Parts: sequence; structure tokens; C-alpha cells
Amino acid sequence: MMINPLYSLAGVAVGLLVGFTGVGGGSLMTPLLVLAFGFHPSTAVGTDLLYASATKTVGTAVHGFNRTVDWAVVRRLALGSVPATVATLFVLAYARTRVEGIEHAITGTLGVALILTAAAMVFRDRIRARYALFFTRLSDRRVAGLTVALGGMLGVLVSLSSVGAGAIGMTALLVLYPHLPTNRLVGSDIAHAVPLTLVAGLGHWAMDAVDFGLLVSLLVGSVPGIVIGSMLSVRVPDGVLRLVLAATLAIVGCKLVF
Repeated sequence: MMINPLYSLAGVAVGLLVGFTGVGGGSLMTPLLVLAFGFHPSTAVGTDLLYASATKTVGTAVHGFNRTVDWAVVRRLALGSVPATVATLFVLAYARTRVEGIEHAITGTLGVALILTAAAMVFRDRIRARYALFFTRLSDRRVAGLTVALGGMLGVLVSLSSVGAGAIGMTALLVLYPHLPTNRLVGSDIAHAVPLTLVAGLGHWAMDAVDFGLLVSLLVGSVPGIVIGSMLSVRVPDGVLRLVLAATLAIVGCKLVF
């Protein structure tokens, strides 16, 4: 298992952008592996899922130490996402042996997920402002049910494309829990991504869709990249970065879909 410096360099670049913007690495890494490096979509998704699990574990440890994780929200999300992930993996494993063109479906799902991620990044504040009052009036039981449903949706999307748990999930949480501090929602979103990406990644590994040499190479570069990006983020206009990144994701998503 050799470390490829080129893949590590890509890990540094993605890590820097994640540190700058807080956008999940899957939105950046998976299309990079497919379009720039020519990896098979299944291998790109499976490897990125385990990559995300490792990096999110570090992030969860930091947020847990700072007490910025709402574990009730995490449990609700996981209650929906883990069963949905397992079910999606079984369907995917069945389809790969019996359905032609399943890889094109994965690529298309990735493209749609990227477009939705771009939209969530651009319109997050507007969505939150428009619907926050409505969700504030809902009972805790209703909010809990919607959170479980959100987890289920993310489980399906992430299992197929490795994209969605970051920008899409965070936007939905901001609407569902307008009374919670943003940093607690960020920490909860990151903590929930650990079991979600781990279960999905292990499922893809069982289907022989993980490249461990690639995985190690990416981690070698991305960990210092995230640290450096996080330290420099205060000096870079967040709004400009998000708009540029959203436009890039939307273009890449359209290329994958069409």
C-alpha cells in the first residue's frame, strides 16, 4: 500500500477548502476523484466514505471536548440514517449484480447531490429565515420525527454518493432547531456523520469498492490541510469562498448529470 504524493496533494487542497468553508469533504473529494483522477464512481464513493469517517471522528472529538454536540439531535438523526444506510447498501449490492447501468445511476445521484449542496450553500440563510418561525411552533415530538426522517434521507443520499451530510444536513438542522446555537448544530452534524459514513463505508468495503492506498494518501494530506485552513479561515472572506465553491459544485454536478 503505497502513498501517492499526488493524491496527498489533493487531500491538502480539499482539507484547506473544508477548513475555510466548513463544507463536507465528500462534496469536493468524490467529484475530484471521478473527474480529475478517473476513479470508478463506486471506488470514489466508498473510499471517500471511510475518509470522511476518519476526519469526522477527529472533528467530533474536538466538538465533544468543547461541549458543542447535542447528542439528542445526533441520536435522532442516527435513528433514521443507520437503518436507511443499511437498507440502501443491500439494495445497491443486489442491483450491482443484476441491473445494468447502476454505475451511471450512482454518477447521476452524485451530480444531483452536488447541485443540491450548492443550492444549500447559497440559500441557507434565506431558507432558515423563511421557515424558522414555523418550525419554532412545532412540538418537540414533531421535530423529533422530522429529524429521524431527515436522517433517513441523508442515509440514502450519502450511501449512494457520499455527499449530503454536510451542507444539506446542516441547512435542514438550522431550520428544524432555530433555538440551538449554530456551533452546537455544526458539532451535532459532524458527530452524526461518523456512524453514517462508517456504516456506509464498511458496506462499500464489503462490496470491494474501497481503495486503501488512496485512502491513506488522502488522509496524509487532508489532516494538515484542514488544520491550516481552519487557522487561516478568519482571514478569508467566507461569503466569497462559499459563492465560488457553490458555483464550482453546481457546474460539476451538472456535468455529472448531463
